[in-house]
Amino acid sequence: MTRTSGAGLPPWPGSGPQPARPPAPPGPPAPAVPAAGAPGPSQPSPGAALGRLLSGPTGLGTAAARAFRSAALSAAPPGEGAAARAVAEPGRTGDGGPPAPRVPPPGGEPAVRTPALYCPDAVRDDPALGEEVNDRLVEWAEEIGIFSGRLERLRSHQFGRLFMLAHPDCDDPDRLLAAARCGLSEWSVDDHWVDEGEETEPELLGSRLAMTHAVIDPVRLPARYLAQFEELVARQPVLRAFRSSLGHLSQIASTTQMARLRHELAVMFVGYGQEAEWRTNGRRPAVWEYLLHRYENAFYPCMVLIDPVGGYELPAHEFADPTVRRTYLYAGMANVLLNDVYSMAKEDPGDTNLPNLIAAEDGCSLQEAVDRTAAIHDELMHTVEADCAVLAATGSPQLRRYLAGLWAWMGGSKEWHATSARYQNQS
Repeated sequence: MTRTSGAGLPPWPGSGPQPARPPAPPGPPAPAVPAAGAPGPSQPSPGAALGRLLSGPTGLGTAAARAFRSAALSAAPPGEGAAARAVAEPGRTGDGGPPAPRVPPPGGEPAVRTPALYCPDAVRDDPALGEEVNDRLVEWAEEIGIFSGRLERLRSHQFGRLFMLAHPDCDDPDRLLAAARCGLSEWSVDDHWVDEGEETEPELLGSRLAMTHAVIDPVRLPARYLAQFEELVARQPVLRAFRSSLGHLSQIASTTQMARLRHELAVMFVGYGQEAEWRTNGRRPAVWEYLLHRYENAFYPCMVLIDPVGGYELPAHEFADPTVRRTYLYAGMANVLLNDVYSMAKEDPGDTNLPNLIAAEDGCSLQEAVDRTAAIHDELMHTVEADCAVLAATGSPQLRRYLAGLWAWMGGSKEWHATSARYQNQS
C-alpha cells in the first residue's frame, strides 16, 4: 500500500524532463490492523456505521466522509498520514466551490439554472502540480498526434488539472500523468470519432473500436497479417495513443489492474457503439435506454485507476464483490450525469443527453428536465454514500482507502467540470 515515487522508474518516451522531488521522510511504524471480522476502532460494526450515516451531520457528502475518516487514517501506510488525512477529512462539501454554469437554451429563452448536486467538493487543489501534469500531457498528445491542430484548445481544457484534483492521495506527477494519458486516450475516441473532428462517421465506429480493442488487448495474428495491422496503428493517432498510454500505465499498475482497465474499456466501447446506432438511424432513445447507456459509457475507466495511482491494489475478491461493483459503477454513472448537466452549453440542442431526452419524453421545460436529471444524480449518490458506509465498516483497509478515493474522485471531477474551459467557455 505504500505510495511509490516515479523516481525509480525507467524514463518514458516523450515524458520530458523529470523534476527532482525530495524523498518523503520516513514515517512512524504502520498501525496494527485488526483481524478480519473483528470489530475495533478501524472496523466498527455495520449497524453502528450505518447508524452514524443516517443520523450524521447535514451537508452534502459529510456522512460518507466521516465514515471514512478513522478507516482511512488507520489504513495509511508509513509516511502517508497527511495524504490519508486529506482524503479522510475532505473539508467543505456540497454547495461550496465555483457556481454552476447557467446553460443558455436555444431560441433565446432564459438561461437554465443548474441546481446544486449532491456531491463532495475537491479534497485538494495544487495548481502547480496540475499545470505540470497538463503541460506534459499536451506534449505527449503532440508527440502521438491526437488533437492535431487543437493543442492550445486542449491545453485550455486542463485535463492534467482533472487528474490532480481526482487523485488527492498522490502528489507524484509521473503517476498522475500515467492516469491522465489513459483518460485523454479515452476522450480522443469521443472527440475524434464520436462528437467532433473530420472523422465522425458513425457507420465506421464499430470497426474503429474493434481495432482499438485489438491494441488495448494486444491482438495475436500470424506475422504476415500482423504487419498489416501495425501499418494501420502507425497511421491512426487514436490507436497510437492507447498503445502508448497503456504501456506507460503498466509501469505502475499490476497485471490485475491492467486487466481491470481493459475490461472497463471494452464495456465503454459497447456504449459508444450504442450511441453510434442512434446517430446512424436518427433515433432518439427512451430515457430508460439512455440511463442503461450511461451505466456502460461512464467515467469508470478513469476511476478504475484510483488504486494504481495511489500505489496499492484493491484485493480481487473485493473488487469483484457485487455490492462493491454496484457502488463504483453507480459512482461512475452519477459522475457522467453531472457531465451531462455541465456539458449542455457546449453541445448542440439536438445532442443526446439526459435533460434533452427527459424534456422530449415528458413534454416538460428544459429547466424541469435539468432538475429531474439532478434528482436522478442525487439518488445514485445517496446509494453510493450508504453502500460506502457499510462497506468501509466491514472491508479491508485497501477497500476503505479505495472507497475514500472514489468519493474524492467525484469531488475532484465536479470541481474540474465547474472550472474547465471545456465546459465554461464552450471552446
